[in-house]
Amino acid sequence: MVAGMQRLRPVAVRLAQRSCWGARRYSVKAQPSWTAGAGAVTAIAAACAGIGAGFGLWIAQSTERGTAVAAAGASTEPPLGSELARIVVPETIPHVDYESEPKPAYYTDTTRPMHERMEALVLDLQDRLVEALETVERSKRFVRDRWEREDGKGYGISCVLQDGDVLEKAGVNVSVIEGTLTPGQLRSMRERNAQTAQRLGADQEYEFRVAGVSVVVHPRNPYAPTAHKNYRRFEVYRKGHVDAGPVMAWFGGGADLTPAYLFADDARHFHQTLRRACDAHDARYYPRFKAWCDRYFSNEHRGETRGVGGIFFDDLEDKAPEDLFRFVYDAGASFVRAYVPLVARRMATPYTQRERNWQLIRRGRYVEFNLVHDRGTKFGLMTPGARIESILMSLPLAARWEYMNRPEPGSPEEELQRAVRTTADWAA
Repeated sequence: MVAGMQRLRPVAVRLAQRSCWGARRYSVKAQPSWTAGAGAVTAIAAACAGIGAGFGLWIAQSTERGTAVAAAGASTEPPLGSELARIVVPETIPHVDYESEPKPAYYTDTTRPMHERMEALVLDLQDRLVEALETVERSKRFVRDRWEREDGKGYGISCVLQDGDVLEKAGVNVSVIEGTLTPGQLRSMRERNAQTAQRLGADQEYEFRVAGVSVVVHPRNPYAPTAHKNYRRFEVYRKGHVDAGPVMAWFGGGADLTPAYLFADDARHFHQTLRRACDAHDARYYPRFKAWCDRYFSNEHRGETRGVGGIFFDDLEDKAPEDLFRFVYDAGASFVRAYVPLVARRMATPYTQRERNWQLIRRGRYVEFNLVHDRGTKFGLMTPGARIESILMSLPLAARWEYMNRPEPGSPEEELQRAVRTTADWAA
């Protein structure tokens, strides 16, 4: 017994001499010689008392800090759904009947270079959509942030609205930039376009011009769908020979719908509106671009599409530039009619924490696609001098990832999940 207590002596002394979880330093003088077990027991008891006192002080301090933090944050988050009482559904939405509006001058002015007309188009589409969205969002207005590239090669206008009653986050961005294609960008273009892009020599240098509008809208209400739109024209020139005209040029873009809860009427309206814009130019466009959208906006790692689709195309150069420009005009302008009325229809629907959580989970899938698969995001990040704030504007303010989340069988959440694991002919 005495021998065992003697072996405990160094441990007791070390415990007694250490600082204990925020308490003041506690020490016990070791006796010159320990010949009895009682001394060791006394030292251990003293050390444990010190540990207990220190631990108690730590608990008290941590609790006090936690209470202060909780009190500070408690008043910053408004009650769930409190915005519904302030929402007013508009009677009309501007630019829904875009076909009856007079065509702008750039639409028919063939004396101007195509890249200048495309610049005018994307600026026009930006203004129209911002005006339409501000009709449904009356609590705030878009902030217009005009920026210039540091190298002087282009500019952009980022129109962003955050924390509104209707729109939790919305961005309508225009960029008009030029530069030199990086080896990675050139390689990506040649791999993507196995036909005409092969005329770009892998060992040559090229410059580019691009004008585009990029849109993502994340409504606050879980029943109102997220939507995306992007239209652009890309021109490639031999380095140092911009005045000679582009050696390659094409249009790209599209729009798609990403609901958290499936409303078949909403999906049909969105697709039928886009189909009408396509059919006005080529009856083959909608079925071709709809299938392209289903393939492209896909989280392959989850075996599901991002939403219920729309249209998507890239490297479009199968007609005269004038014909393609007029198609892009109609497709881009149709987005207001296709989408904004859906927000107006759903933005005042009552919801609970359950619907909010599911919305955040579906937003997480949106983030996964944009950061893992989206070519536009990757191209932007590869561009020297890229403006990261504008590139990542598409991400929502909040998202959620739950481990092994499985919707309840037969629930509306499961209905949405079934829809994104198949494809449907919504325009029929």
